[in-house]
This record gives sequence, C-alpha cells and structure tokens, in this order.
Amino acid sequence: MPPWWARSLRGRVTLIATAVAALVLIPVAVAGVITARSLMTASVFRDTRDTAERIAYEMRGGALPMGAAIPVPNPSVDLIQVVGPNGQILASSDAARNLPPLSDIRPTPENRVISVMNCLPTECVHVTAVRVSMFADSPVVYAGRSTPDLLANRGLEVVVFIEVGVLIGLASWATWLVTGRALRPVATMRAELDAVHAGDLSRRVTQPPGGDEVAQLARSVNGTLARLERSAQQQRQFASDASHELRTPIAGLRAQLESAQLYPDDTDVEALVDSALRDTDRLEAIITDLLLLARIGSRVDVVKERVDLAELVRQELSVRCDKVPVHVDLAEGVVVEGVRLQLARVLTNLLDNAQRHAEHTVQVEVRREGGHTALLAVENDGVEIAEEDRERIFQRFTRLDAARSRDAGGTGLGLAIARDVAVAHGGQITVEDRVGGARFVLRLPAV
Repeated sequence: MPPWWARSLRGRVTLIATAVAALVLIPVAVAGVITARSLMTASVFRDTRDTAERIAYEMRGGALPMGAAIPVPNPSVDLIQVVGPNGQILASSDAARNLPPLSDIRPTPENRVISVMNCLPTECVHVTAVRVSMFADSPVVYAGRSTPDLLANRGLEVVVFIEVGVLIGLASWATWLVTGRALRPVATMRAELDAVHAGDLSRRVTQPPGGDEVAQLARSVNGTLARLERSAQQQRQFASDASHELRTPIAGLRAQLESAQLYPDDTDVEALVDSALRDTDRLEAIITDLLLLARIGSRVDVVKERVDLAELVRQELSVRCDKVPVHVDLAEGVVVEGVRLQLARVLTNLLDNAQRHAEHTVQVEVRREGGHTALLAVENDGVEIAEEDRERIFQRFTRLDAARSRDAGGTGLGLAIARDVAVAHGGQITVEDRVGGARFVLRLPAV
C-alpha cells in the first residue's frame, strides 16, 4: 500500500512537483558544476601559461641569468622552474626551490606549450610547460600553482547539491501549501455533498469566488443537484398523478363489481361487462403510455432509420377514420433520422388531440425550414390555448378545464409522450399562435 501522502491528490501533486523540480534542478546543477570547474581550470591555466610565457621570453632575451632566483610576476603563480634537457633544474623561484621538477612533460617544437595537472608528493599543482626555443637542447619553463581547494576536492559539488536539495525541499513545501489551499474548497464541497440525501435535495455546496476550475466544479455540482431536485420533484408528482389516474378506473370497476355482488338479480351482466371492459381499456392505455414514457430515449441511436415525414403522414392517415376531415400540405423529401414507431406515435397523439378539439377541420403540414430543420405541424380550428397554458399542457396527466369535459377517454400522457420523443430525437415541440384554434409544431434535425 502506498504511503499516506501518496493516497491523496495533494500528496500525488506534491510528489509530481518534487520529481519535476528534481528533474530540472539536478541536470542544471550538474551542468553548472561542470561549467564552473571548467572556467576555474581555464583561469588557472591562463595564469600559469602567461607566467611561463613571460619567463621564457625573458630567458630568450638574456634578461634572466641562470642560477639566480626567478622573480614571480604573478603572486598566485609562485612555483616556477627552468629545467634543462637532461632534467636538471637550472633556476627556480623561492617557493619551488626545494621541490622536485613540477612535471616530466617536455613540450616539442611543434607543441611548445602544454598545460597539465600533476600531483607532487606534497600537493597537486596546475602546471604549464613552455619550451624556450626551437633547439633540441632548449630548456623548459614550468610555471605552476597549487590546485585551488574547489578543484582539489568535491566542495563545489557538495555546496551546489546542498543548495539543490534545499530548493527541491522548498518547491515541495510550497506545492504542498498551495495545493492544500487550492483543494480546501474541494474538501468543503465533499463534506457538503456527504450531507445531501434523497430526502433533502435542496442543499447546495459552497461556491468559491472566481472562475477557476474549482469554482466551475462547484457550479456544475450545484447545477446537478438542482436537476436532481427537479427530477425528484417530478417523479413524486408523477407518482402522485399516476396513482390518481389509475385509482379512478380501478375504483369505478370495483364499485361496479361490488354492486353486482350485492345485487346479483338486479345486475345487467352485459352492461357490467361493457363498463368493466371500458375501465380495463383505460387502465391498459395508461399503463402502455407509462411504459412508453419509460422507454423513450433508451438506445435510440441503435434503431434509428431515415424517415420521410410526408410518407409517414400519408401512412397514418390511410388507417384512420376521423370524424373531422384532415387537410394536408406535404412537401416531398423532408427526411429525418429517428425511430419510426416513436415518430408515428407523436403524429398519432397530435392527430388525436386535434380531432378531440377541432370544430370543422384539421390541417397537417410538412416542410423544410431553414434548410436544416424538418417541420411537422398539426392544427385545428377549435379553442385557442392560452399563452400561460402552452407549456403546462406538455406535463404528464395535465388537462385543461375545457378538455376535461370533452376528453374523458384520454390518458393525459399524449402530449407528454410527444415532448419526450421530440427531445430524444434532438428536436422540440411547441404550441404556436393561430387565430381560432391551436397549432402544434414539431421540429427535428433534417437529413
């Protein structure tokens, strides 16, 4: 099991930040150490080379007598020797008087300047050897200095990597603090979400100020809670309405059966059966519509097909026997992708609704609107629908007062089914203005 700090998002972010800091800082530190050592070495060899070149120049001009102490032109380069071709020290500075030859390397006429690091029995030195002349018996000037402490040991590396470790630690600590502060609203939201339960969906999480990702998450969570609350309220209302709608035919059926049981001699069996069948048909219609509402929108994409709306209208009207004549205005080639049975059910519900409320005629129109929208309109010349009722009539088990006396056989779910089918197909159904009647318009994406 990973450690506690790796089991939280805060710990994982800190670990990632630490790893990134290490991956960045360690190569930078290595490169810095290499560069610093190279620059320091180049500076040391530049001083020793300049000193050796100057002594060789003075020897070529005869300004430096052999056997005398060699003056030191650069105090930092105090080790100077002039060595003959046989390895004999011909002259030296005071600091190098008792030392063996600083190096056994002898420059050649082709390569008269050589810089090396050499370790003597007492110390390590940086030395530059310069050949005085091109002759075979030319002496060699050696100028050197003790290797600086930063080049002689690993002090530079230790200092740099201690600094890198401190920087990585500071980066981890800062990341831990910043991440904790950034995730504090998330912890608050989690605690508030834990307090939400099915019995009370009205609670909301605290939304932090600003427009960052955490604030957007809080808004999304509150939006989801609001939709869940509306859905729960709709489900409770639906359950109440469904139980009420189912109770009415069941109560009527039970009353008739109990009356027949109490007064068998006064019961007209044929009338009883007819009435019971009507109530049973109503129950069956309500249950069928409820099942259809539950199935709408499930696996729609799997069973979609190209549906010609004009052909769909003609097929539906060919099997209907309506009391009010239906006039059509059908544009050809208006095709949508959808579930044919569900779209046919929408058309049936709209026609049934129009037939129940029409006075003299029903009009069906199919056309393309705006190039990318298919329009199917069903209108009647009955009573107009008030503006405030045009959205409410699509709710389940909703009937307007004018419809209650004329629509005793309806389930109250026809327009709700039409709305759900339209939404499941990426469209919408609305009630539009019509003088002297009602106009229902279904809009779907056209192919």
